[in-house]
Formats: sequence, C-alpha cells, structure tokens
Amino acid sequence: MIAYLARRCLGVAGVLLAICAVTFVIFHLLPADPAAAACGKTCSPERLAEVRRFMGLDQPVWRQFGDYLVGIFAGRELGSGPHALQCGFPCLGYSYENALPVWDLLMDRLPVSASLAFGAACLWLVLGLGAGVTAALRKGGLLDRTLMVTAVATASLPVYFTAMMLLYALVRLTGLLPYPAYVPLTDDPVSWAANLLLPWTALALLYAAMYARQSRSSMIETMAQPYIRTARAKGLPARSVVVKHGLRSAMTPVLTLFGMDLGALLAGAVITESIFGIPGVGRLFYDALQRSDQPVVLGVTLLAAFFIVAANVVIDLLYAVVDPRVRN
Repeated sequence: MIAYLARRCLGVAGVLLAICAVTFVIFHLLPADPAAAACGKTCSPERLAEVRRFMGLDQPVWRQFGDYLVGIFAGRELGSGPHALQCGFPCLGYSYENALPVWDLLMDRLPVSASLAFGAACLWLVLGLGAGVTAALRKGGLLDRTLMVTAVATASLPVYFTAMMLLYALVRLTGLLPYPAYVPLTDDPVSWAANLLLPWTALALLYAAMYARQSRSSMIETMAQPYIRTARAKGLPARSVVVKHGLRSAMTPVLTLFGMDLGALLAGAVITESIFGIPGVGRLFYDALQRSDQPVVLGVTLLAAFFIVAANVVIDLLYAVVDPRVRN
C-alpha cells in the first residue's frame, strides 16, 4: 500500500507539473500584456518597462516558469529594491489586478465553493442513485421508462437554463426563496442552507440525471451476475441481495465519476457561481480570465488539477472498501 501511494503521489506531482507548464506557456502565447493592463492607459514607456521588470515579465519564459515552481515550494521575492514583495510558502504569486497574494485569494474563496460542491453532491447522489437503482429493479417497466426519459430530458438542459428558471420561479415569481447571497456556515447555518439551496438544486438536477443513467446500467449488469443468482438461491432477503451484494459492486464506476465531478466542483463551478453571484473559486477564475490575471488563472488551474487527481487517488483506495472483489 505504501509503495502504491508513493507511485500515485509521484504521478500526481507529474500531472500537476505538466498542467502548470502547459497553462504557463499558453498564457504567454496570448496577445494580452498584463504589464500594460496594470500600468494603465496613460503609462509611459519607461514606466511600462519598470512594471515589466517588477512583474518579472522581462525574463525568458523558462526562467519565469522556474521561478514560479521554486516559489510554490520555497517562497520567493517578487521585484527588487524598496518595493520588493516577500511571497512566502506556498507562493502562487500576486494578483495583477489587486496586488493580493493568490494563495490568500484562493483560501478565501475555497470555503464558498466547497459549500456549493458538497451540498450539491449530497443531493445528486441521493436523487441519482435512488432513481438509477429503482429503474434497474423495474427494468422495462413504466417506472423505468419514465425515470430514464426524465433523466435524459434533465441532462439535456444546460445548467444556466435550469438556474435561470429556478431563479424566476422560486425567487422572482413566488418569492419562496431569497436571492442567493452567501452566508458563512458558522454565522448562520439556516441562512447558509437557504441561500445555497437554489445553486445546489441547479447542479444536482444536471448531475443526478447522469448518475441515474450510470447507476442503472451498472446495477442491471451486476444483478445479472452468477453470484447474485447464488445469493438469491440461498434464500437471502431481497434487500440484502440488492444493497449488500448488488449495489456495492455497482458503485465502482459511479465512484470513478463522482471523484472527477466533486474534484472539479471543489475548484469552482464557473457558470453556476456567476449566475447566482456566489463569490467562489469559479467566479474568481472567470474574473481573472477576463482581466488576463495570469497568477490567479494559474493558481485556480493548479487547484482544480490537484483536487481532481487527489479525488481519483482517494476513490481508488475506496474501491477495496466498496467492492470486496478488489481486495482479492
């Protein structure tokens, strides 16, 4: 197990390094000039050159990338002279827009995105798995067809359309829910949940439809296995056969999908956060992209990649817990 974890950690480091390098190069191929944006429209050529030196943009791309990697693990000094900034570990640079540390910006927004991601994940797992397992056990029946048609129709709706319809129906038309405005969980748990209910629902409807289809197909395949027929022949209760022997084995592909989805959402749901005005990591990424704020874009990209690969490592370890056959 230790050797396996060591190999996976090396793989995670390699993936993050490759993603960081690709993002860094792509950003430098764009025509936008962050120094000119930071300096302003009336910036003189001398002042522009000074800003470029302070940002390190006058160095070759490979040197900038090397300094960036060193800063992540050991910190670094940005600029020189009396205006130099000391960026401690882990240094992801400073935002070109507001001169704030990227790490602090990410940690400030991460609890918001985590609240959105985990709440929506709980909803879509309950709805998706419930609908998928029910449809599989009623294969070919009216309930099966109804649930799958509903799942296909729901999955076909873009999340921005669902979000706008929920806002119109539940906020503007009926006033049943307040317009989402993030409230920290520690301040008021009730307001926290009430303000996130609409974003949770918008995401859950989309993901639940996909999980219903995936869990249905996995459950149908699993329930046709010989060991399921053996369990039934032994006279085991139907509930035990379905839950203990069928559902646990059918969860393997669902877990793989869940790890990727949850990891991506932890780094921000750009569209959902933008529509509902939620100040999460996704909204931070969208604003940084609009302003060519390279350090923030790189920071969010690395955070997203880390969550996705880390979630996949955790899911791989959970396979042995969910499906006993993996341990053999």
